[in-house]
Amino acid sequence: MLFLLFFLVAVVTVLTATKLSTYADVISEKTAIGGMLIGSMLLAGATSLPEITTSYTAVMLNNPDLAVGSILGSNLFNLVILACIDLYFRKDQFFERVWTQHRYTIGIGIALMFIVLFSLRLNSMFIILGIGVDTFIILTCYILGMIILSKLKQTSKNKEIETPREVPIANLTARKAMVRFSVAAVIILITGSILTIVGDRIAIVTGLGASFVGSFLIAASTSLPEAVACYVACKLRNFNLAIGSILGSNLFNILILCGTDIFYRQGPLLVHVEPIHELTTSLVIFLYLLTFYLLIRVRPKTTFNYSIPSLLILFSYIATSYYIFLYS
Repeated sequence: MLFLLFFLVAVVTVLTATKLSTYADVISEKTAIGGMLIGSMLLAGATSLPEITTSYTAVMLNNPDLAVGSILGSNLFNLVILACIDLYFRKDQFFERVWTQHRYTIGIGIALMFIVLFSLRLNSMFIILGIGVDTFIILTCYILGMIILSKLKQTSKNKEIETPREVPIANLTARKAMVRFSVAAVIILITGSILTIVGDRIAIVTGLGASFVGSFLIAASTSLPEAVACYVACKLRNFNLAIGSILGSNLFNILILCGTDIFYRQGPLLVHVEPIHELTTSLVIFLYLLTFYLLIRVRPKTTFNYSIPSLLILFSYIATSYYIFLYS
C-alpha cells in the first residue's frame, strides 16, 4: 500500500512538472529574461519545492539523515538526469548548443559542495545564534554566485550549431503562464510533503535505513520534476532552459539545506548525520567536474566519443548506489 501511494503521488508530480516546464518556456520566450536565468532561478526554484517539504518534514520527524540525504541525493540524481538527457539527445549534441555561462553555475555548485563536504568531515563546529557557521558561509557564497550569474552576458558555446526553435510556443500570455506556473508549483509543494512522509514509513518498514532511502528513493522521486522539466524543455528545443533548471535546482537545494539547518534545533545539522553522506557529496563533486568537462571540451567528431562522459556519470551513480545500499 505504501509503495502504491508513493507511485501515485510520483505520477501526479510528473504530470505537474510537465506543465511547469511548458509555462517556464513561455515566460522565457515572451520576456527579456532568457532561458538560462528562467531555468536557473524560476524553474529551478519551482522544481525544488519537493526538496523543501522533504527536508523540513524530515526535520519535524527528527530524522536528520533523511533530510540531508534527500538534498544531497537530489543533487546527485539531477546530474544523472543531465547525463541521461544528453545520451537521449546525443545526435543533437546537447552540451554543444548551450551558453557558456552555465560553466559559472557549475563552478558555484562545486564550491558549495566542497563547503558541505568540509562541514560533514568536522566533528564539531562554531555556532552563531544556534546555527552552524557553515550555513552562513554557504548563504554568502550563494548570494554572491547569484549576483555574478545575473550580470553575465549570454553567449553560445558554438554559434555555428545553435539550434533554431522548431516547436511553437504555447498560446499563452506571459501573465497567464506565470499564474498557471504558480498553481503548478503549489501542487508540487504538496506532493513533496506526501512523498517525504511515505518515504519515511518505507524506510521503517523495509529497514533500508534513512540514509539510503533519503539519498536515493526520495531523492529520485523529488527530482522527478527536474527530470520531466528538463526533458520537456529539450523537446521544445530550449536547451538553455533545460540545463539551467537542473544546475539552478542544485544550487537552490543547497540553499534549502541551509534553511533546514536553521530549523534543526539540536545543533549544526551536518555534524549530526552518518558519515556515508560524505561519499554522496564527493560523488556529486566528481559528477560536477565531468559535467563541467562536457561544457568546455572541443566538439567530438563521433557520437560515441561525445557520449563517453555521460556514460561515466551514469556508471558512477549506479556503482555508488549499490555500495551505499550494501552498507546503509
